[in-house]
Amino acid sequence: MMALEEIRRKKAEMGLTNEQLSEMSGVPLGTLQKIMGNVTRSPRYETLKALSAVFENRGWRARGLYDYDPVPDYVREPEAAYNVNRRPIIENTHSYDRQGSYTLEDYMSLPEEQRVELIDGVIYDMGAPSLPHQMIGGEIFTQIMQFVKANKGKCIPFIAPTDVQLDCDNRTIVQPDVMIVCDRSKLNHNMVFGAPDFVAEVLSPSTKNKDILIKSAKYQNAGVREYWMIDPAERKILVMNFDRDTSMDMYTFDDKVPIGIYDGKCVIDFKEISEYISILE
Repeated sequence: MMALEEIRRKKAEMGLTNEQLSEMSGVPLGTLQKIMGNVTRSPRYETLKALSAVFENRGWRARGLYDYDPVPDYVREPEAAYNVNRRPIIENTHSYDRQGSYTLEDYMSLPEEQRVELIDGVIYDMGAPSLPHQMIGGEIFTQIMQFVKANKGKCIPFIAPTDVQLDCDNRTIVQPDVMIVCDRSKLNHNMVFGAPDFVAEVLSPSTKNKDILIKSAKYQNAGVREYWMIDPAERKILVMNFDRDTSMDMYTFDDKVPIGIYDGKCVIDFKEISEYISILE
């Protein structure tokens, strides 16, 4: 196995970008960026092993043209519920053959700076969100909070990272980008225990499939009343109203989108949000 400095040297010699090395090794891009930027000075053994495998394998081809499977077997995630293909997780302190059997105890034992979600015993690495992702989530939260304060509402909005023990068991902990909890008995000092009333997730390339295919089913089954999926790339918002037989409404970033659990009295102005994030363009 190569030392970190040798990995960096090889990467530079081959002219690989962080995105290419992430794809070839299976190491999440956010984790890799921290390593290459000297933010993480002591990567985990499994991470170094995955990165070393890229350069030690003789079938390697530069710039994404390679003739071997770039994801090592020991970091593969088994196919389980939902029948979807899921990205492997690298940063884990435990044996990788346990995907599907992790618990709240395993989740709590991970380093505080490592953002993951636990869904039906499977751990998913979340990485660092992009700036537009953070800005959109922050603006939605702000507009909801302003409405709640103005109307002296009992419901409480939260923004990520806030742990939610969604199924009230020890196999699922999620961190919605934005949520609203109306039953205050579900709140304690550490997390939300049970389903929020409203959840909004900002989609990103690394989490899109999970948010659409897996978390939508989890949220519905757990009792979430309303679920928003915001796609910045497509500038669209899909609203799923589980209270109304899973009816779906589609909006764009030019619309004002009503929150169903407030009977449309609270409206999120996405045109305003779009103008706000345009400073990054």
